[in-house]
Amino acid sequence: MKVCIGLSGGVDSSVAALLLKRAGHDVFALFMQNWHDTTGTLHGDCEWEEDRFVAEMVARKIGIPFYFVDLSEEYRKRVVDYMFDEYSKGRTPNPDVLCNREIKFAAFLECAVRLGADYVATGHYCRKDEIPGPDGKPIYRIFAGTDPNKDQSYFLCQLTQAQLSRALFPIGDISKPEVRRIAAEADLPSADKKDSQGICFVGKVDLPVFLQQKLAPKEGDVVEVYDAYFDAEPHYAFIGNTLQSIEKDGLSEPVNMVTSYISETRSMKVNDPVREKTVKGNPDCEGGCATEGIFDREKIAGLSDEALLQLSRPVSYDIRFETETYRSGKKHVRKTRYKKNPFGKIIGKHDGAQFYTIGQRKGLNIGGHADSLFVIATDIPSNTVFVGEGHTHKGLSRSCLRIAPEDIHWIREDIPMLPGDIRRYRVRIRYRQPLQDATLVMRRNGLFILFDEPQRGITPGQFAVWYNDDEMIGSGVIGG
Repeated sequence: MKVCIGLSGGVDSSVAALLLKRAGHDVFALFMQNWHDTTGTLHGDCEWEEDRFVAEMVARKIGIPFYFVDLSEEYRKRVVDYMFDEYSKGRTPNPDVLCNREIKFAAFLECAVRLGADYVATGHYCRKDEIPGPDGKPIYRIFAGTDPNKDQSYFLCQLTQAQLSRALFPIGDISKPEVRRIAAEADLPSADKKDSQGICFVGKVDLPVFLQQKLAPKEGDVVEVYDAYFDAEPHYAFIGNTLQSIEKDGLSEPVNMVTSYISETRSMKVNDPVREKTVKGNPDCEGGCATEGIFDREKIAGLSDEALLQLSRPVSYDIRFETETYRSGKKHVRKTRYKKNPFGKIIGKHDGAQFYTIGQRKGLNIGGHADSLFVIATDIPSNTVFVGEGHTHKGLSRSCLRIAPEDIHWIREDIPMLPGDIRRYRVRIRYRQPLQDATLVMRRNGLFILFDEPQRGITPGQFAVWYNDDEMIGSGVIGG
């Protein structure tokens, strides 16, 4: 079996190459350059040249042929241009997911096949197997990596059956420390190399500077939204009432509208024993979820398509600020100021709403608050960034999201959901987020994901990925 290893110069792909060689495969290495422009990058101008040098040394050490391919034009068209377009619309894309779908297992795979490869291998921490389908043809399955701290299955959530048929993941059942140990014992040049960070094949970047290549800065207002706004907002009341109407009978507390976790690793106490059980999940149950979800399946089925659509929509912020004149100082100089508004306040300026993403804390540079400020929404037409104070701000949490029909992707093409289907899966909405229990509802106007626990910072443009136990079943782009 002839295998092309995508050798990046990092320790993961290096050990993957070594294991393939030890297993007796006919292995060759292919290094791809995907980016030339260093605008906005925070490292040296020749970082990719250093990576290529290390990769070539690794190939020589292992004893496998080494090749180079420049895919920068394909990467610009398929990944970077898409990034710019999404940010210009106020959405936050995931370039690593796109890179795997459009480059590593598309353009790169095509190049490897031309060089004679039967398979392409990468250093991703995930696992793959195959089972016979109803027609006798193989169905390829992809699972989370054995090392929970390095599971990278999320980044492969858009792969197709055709792409998976050619893919190998040699280190998916190995922990990161073990990978480092193998590399050190084999004296690989990449053994002590730090993991790469930032945008796939671009590197760590100052994102606003990077985006300013095509998106012009434009000053706008930063508006802090107060809790009083939600008390008077009809859509927020609709969400609360709808969630309350589909809860199971007998729960000890009213519907929870604010997430009980404040980061990917820190949680606040959940007092309700049913909700506590739900948050933890039970891998023996359907989709790995808890037995007792907090919502009633029959009540969910009774919701109309329009009600689900409304439930999935985030709260919008329509806060108007009026000015008034006053006299100041001994000379009674006439000045203008904004009238006090019970719903919010203009607290600063920004350089462009397109440079901010929901849930963002850093980069606001606004003081005078007891707790951290978080971005809760952006409005591109008015160039406004809305923020809220504290992890428990109501604008930071949502319980339901929608994926448009055209954005739904089934890795398991043999078990798609059809309109009217309701299933329980575990879901994550960003890399490294612990899997969350959820009910998936398929309707003609999209796939709706209703979480047992409100989610912090649901971000349009990112990918929601659903799992059955540790098998990745499908994914989709989160709508606005």
